[in-house]
Amino acid sequence: MGKQYESINGRLRAFIERQPVYFVATAPVSTDGHVNVSPKGRSGTLVVIDELTLAYLDFGGSTAETIAHLRENGRITLMWCAFDGPPTVVRVHGRGEPVFRDDPRFAGLLGRFDPAVDGSGLRAIVLVRAERVSDSCGFAVPLMDYRADRELHAQYFGRKDEEEFNTYCEGKQYVGTSIDGLPALPLPLPPRPGTS
Repeated sequence: MGKQYESINGRLRAFIERQPVYFVATAPVSTDGHVNVSPKGRSGTLVVIDELTLAYLDFGGSTAETIAHLRENGRITLMWCAFDGPPTVVRVHGRGEPVFRDDPRFAGLLGRFDPAVDGSGLRAIVLVRAERVSDSCGFAVPLMDYRADRELHAQYFGRKDEEEFNTYCEGKQYVGTSIDGLPALPLPLPPRPGTS
């Protein structure tokens, strides 16, 4: 039986921080627009800031639908599934915003993440304020074994300097604007704090 919570309490926080993968869902206001669901991984790239606030690192490598939708309407849902242990699904419905590299809050937010995380390819930080926190049974979620994070993403972007990364973003379809034509990532990318 599912339950709603007033906050991301100790047990829920521990569950969230333990999961190696989670999913992010957003949508534009238009009923003709594309709903987006993205898998997220890479250890250390999500933090629970307080009982109602989370943040995760947004990297290059795909489109920027989540950023576009957040800029338009702010609606976001994050979902974690237990692929081992007790069957559990946790959802956080809330309001999110992309914090871009030239935002005065960027450096402070980045400091909340594990400094060992390779930040190559970092485009923005997504800040989420929870409005509804709930769990439900995960009886239909399969049992799977986690082996390791894939290193390909960090390796690929680790070979690009800031100028090359900016060129990559500018040349990729649906990064400056979404599939539905909404403003997404500001291009050219603002420099990362401490790199200019």
